[in-house]
Amino acid sequence: MRTLVHVSDLHFGRIDPGVIAPLRRAVLAAGPDLIAISGDFTQRAKPSEFAAARAFLDSLEPPKLLVPGNHDVPLWNAAARFLTPLTRYRRYISPELEPEHEDEEMIVLGVNTARSLTWGEGRINARQVERIVTRLKGAPPSLIRVIVTHHPFDLPPGVQEARLLGRARMAMARLAEAQADLFLSGHLHVSHASHSAARYRIEGHSALIVQAGTVSLRGRGEQPSFNVLRIHRPEIHLARLAWDAAGGGFVETAVGRYRHTGSGWVGA
Repeated sequence: MRTLVHVSDLHFGRIDPGVIAPLRRAVLAAGPDLIAISGDFTQRAKPSEFAAARAFLDSLEPPKLLVPGNHDVPLWNAAARFLTPLTRYRRYISPELEPEHEDEEMIVLGVNTARSLTWGEGRINARQVERIVTRLKGAPPSLIRVIVTHHPFDLPPGVQEARLLGRARMAMARLAEAQADLFLSGHLHVSHASHSAARYRIEGHSALIVQAGTVSLRGRGEQPSFNVLRIHRPEIHLARLAWDAAGGGFVETAVGRYRHTGSGWVGA
């Protein structure tokens, strides 16, 4: 079994300082084999915000897989936004924009969907998809195949279609061929889990799509939260841990169980 902790949208610059230490304790208490953080480490890509994010990352011991978000691209500095959009991210967070993790039970691939020319939303391109497909097709069939992006492959009810990852349909068609199992994202600040078959209707393929909320003060009616996934083929156990201000910690508030069948992942 592998335990994967999924955190997103830290937004240093708009995070309650009182949440940081409890978040660290809760993440480490989950006993993760890997911590995936799906973008928006900062609110406005300022050096001070990146430095605070770096300090938090250094306090986490297990391996980490990190991808940037649109808030990690400078907003108001036009020259930096278009000429060197992720220079500070590379300096403070990671020089690798599309990291990979592989062990005996899972392969996890990060994808950079942040774009200078796309204000707020993001895109994936054919070159990125080809890299993922090549890696997944070359991986042992027993491995759970996980894709991590900032921008989402699916949307909760009531969210505008414009917020969907750009070129998601093209990407999902190719990734279905490579038997992608699990998609992790953030961006919307809303926790959500769904099946790719509902949106994409690709015969014989149903991946699990999981979004983490935010741990910042920018929640969309939710308390700060993150996800813990316990993965052991053919099952995935998903738990949502949310901030309990009265207790001063994160508590489990929702659980989902999923099982792989001949046509993909379904609720158990």
